[in-house]
Amino acid sequence: MLKGLAGITAAFVFGVLAGDPQDIPPPKENYDEETLCVEPVEDMRRQHFEYILDHRDKTVVEGIRTKQYSLIGCIDCHITPNEEGVYARYSQETHFCASCHQFAAVRIDCFQCHADRPAEAIQKAQESDTSVQRPVQELRETLELSNSAFNR
Repeated sequence: MLKGLAGITAAFVFGVLAGDPQDIPPPKENYDEETLCVEPVEDMRRQHFEYILDHRDKTVVEGIRTKQYSLIGCIDCHITPNEEGVYARYSQETHFCASCHQFAAVRIDCFQCHADRPAEAIQKAQESDTSVQRPVQELRETLELSNSAFNR
């Protein structure tokens, strides 16, 4: 009885804190038809942070880069636009990561350094934001001048 009540309470809290699951855009595609992700879904729900931390250590300390547990891979697959074509930011309830982290009361610190949207979404945002276009173009021109001066 208590387990059933706890489940109902958790479902209510999840709905209140993170929005309804149907508000969260689905992943782009399955990584693997059998597991639906890089590991079985239940495994990922419980241990994804261990996979990410282990991948971080192998990448940063050992210089081993793989795609299987990379944060970029997670973002590219799980962060998809909503029906209006807008990508949620990690501070919003409908961001794939934030939806569960808010429910579990766990702070996300990945996105203080890493992108919270796929590269294509960031590129599109930069192209539509004229205040970003000019500094980016100036930076490209400066780099081209530097490269040409260095290569003489």
